[in-house]
Amino acid sequence: MFGIGMQELLIILVLVLVIFGAKRLPEIGGGLGRAIRNFRQASSEPDEIDVTPKSGKPSDENKDA
Repeated sequence: MFGIGMQELLIILVLVLVIFGAKRLPEIGGGLGRAIRNFRQASSEPDEIDVTPKSGKPSDENKDA
């Protein structure tokens, strides 16, 4: 698994548990899940938003001046 063995993974998990505590781990997991979900949504959306003005009749707002 990415060059990380079971022992290294266990040490990392224990360090995370000590640093953040057991109460904060579900919050951190939820935040990571939301971040991954938002990233996937952003990557599947169109690359650009078209902001060029539509050609056609001029707006009525400019006629009053």
